[in-house]
Amino acid sequence: MAPRVLISDKMSETAVTIFKARGIEVDYEPDLGKDKEALLRRIGDYDGLAVRSATKATAKIIDAANKLKVIGRAGIGVDNIDIAAASAKGIIVMNAPMGNAVTTAEHAIAMMLALARNIPQANASTRAGKWEKSRFMGVEVYRKTLGLIGCGNIGSIVAERAQGLSMKVIAYDPYLTEERAAEIGVEKVELDELLARADFISLHTPLTDQTRGILDAAAMKKMKPGARIVNCARGGLVVEKDLHDALTSGHLAGAALDVFEEEPATDNPLFGLDNVICTPHLGASTTEAQENVAVQIAEQMSDYLLSGAVSNALNMPSISAEEAPKLKPFIALAEKLGLFIGQIVDSAIKDVTIEYGGHVGDMNTRALTSAALAGLLRPLLGEVNMVSAPVVAKERGLAINEVRQTPRGVYEGYIRLEVTTESSKRTVAGTVFSDGKPRIIQAKGINMEAEFGDHMLYVVNKDQPGFLGDIGTLLGEADVNIASMSLGRTGPGGEAVALIEVDEPPGDAVLQKVRALPQVHWASALAF
Repeated sequence: MAPRVLISDKMSETAVTIFKARGIEVDYEPDLGKDKEALLRRIGDYDGLAVRSATKATAKIIDAANKLKVIGRAGIGVDNIDIAAASAKGIIVMNAPMGNAVTTAEHAIAMMLALARNIPQANASTRAGKWEKSRFMGVEVYRKTLGLIGCGNIGSIVAERAQGLSMKVIAYDPYLTEERAAEIGVEKVELDELLARADFISLHTPLTDQTRGILDAAAMKKMKPGARIVNCARGGLVVEKDLHDALTSGHLAGAALDVFEEEPATDNPLFGLDNVICTPHLGASTTEAQENVAVQIAEQMSDYLLSGAVSNALNMPSISAEEAPKLKPFIALAEKLGLFIGQIVDSAIKDVTIEYGGHVGDMNTRALTSAALAGLLRPLLGEVNMVSAPVVAKERGLAINEVRQTPRGVYEGYIRLEVTTESSKRTVAGTVFSDGKPRIIQAKGINMEAEFGDHMLYVVNKDQPGFLGDIGTLLGEADVNIASMSLGRTGPGGEAVALIEVDEPPGDAVLQKVRALPQVHWASALAF
């Protein structure tokens, strides 16, 4: 029996043509995703579900999807899909990350120009029969400074377009190397410098814990008087209340927003301001972009349903069915090692070396490297998966080195990750024991043994009597329960590391107290 796919959102009908041409039965019902109960009744009949943003693939929907093998998102964002629920049920979640980059970048440029010249306001006034020429005095973008917060695929396209307008482009992106910045002709700067220098600021970063509210009241106070903000990335990057205050006070000259903290945005205090331009999340809304993402997701879903080939999956690497059982625990290990370092780096990453020891070097190291890079990049970039991670790393000019090593020490197979940044070098190593669980066997070059916990504290300290008592007392007083503790050191009185598994996240206040202990050189909270 041929696989069946349901398209439950409005999508280019080219997708329907592709599915049928590949021998897949397809039902195109673009309004079904808006009716949760109807979708719940129907979803059990399909092997694949193709969506855009209107359909909410919740845990309840996924639980009812007894035949479903793949969910395809025609676009980048997957906030409307419960990936954890899909993964638990063995459902692949794919997206189409590259289809709308140019379109989104062009919208950002269009919004910037409209903001500079007050075009929407002047249009409304003129059509109302007024001729308010002096009211809509604008500014040139020529030789102005554009500050990009985020300079990946879309940001680099915006930079290229802005340079064509003779703008000076500066960029803040912790994953952007000096070499990549030079290649695309932008000046890499820290965030505070960008805020102080930019005439226009355009955001091109995912919404993560690190980027949420990146433009808040404190950041806006550091901006140049009369500066303007463009956000075509994600709602939540800009704190809207703080933006309202900065605009009404006259400190900022204007803002152009395509995304909002709550969407659909039908009632927002910013709508009442004359110096704000708003569009209803149109960044990817062009004929070309919608065609691109529809074609891409239809081809990917067809490949998976017909041959098992996986591409652009957010919860599974590109591997064959034969390799999967052996690779699975080491993929989990590689991703966790990357996530470990991704949460402790404090400056731009320059190169990554992944050492595969013993029998691990004979495995599909491409999948393992992708998993390690996905973990490494995800803390800042958010929507990075094992397929997209190598592309993202290349865009940022990261040098990736794979090394195969004969077994060293007591471990027959291991993975060691070394990341060089502009200011430091971070290392961690791990292996998989016979129980199939990944474990840390080395941190900062110091041998130790620790299981990965959901919440952990990583502490680098001087090996001195009293340290364990001090940190145990501190955590106890903060009502943070210790589940386990693993230690290692270079030697008596030398440098030491501690990995402390705790029952809940310690919080910033507790972390600052840990860092203030006299024996502590470094401390970071980790989540796995």
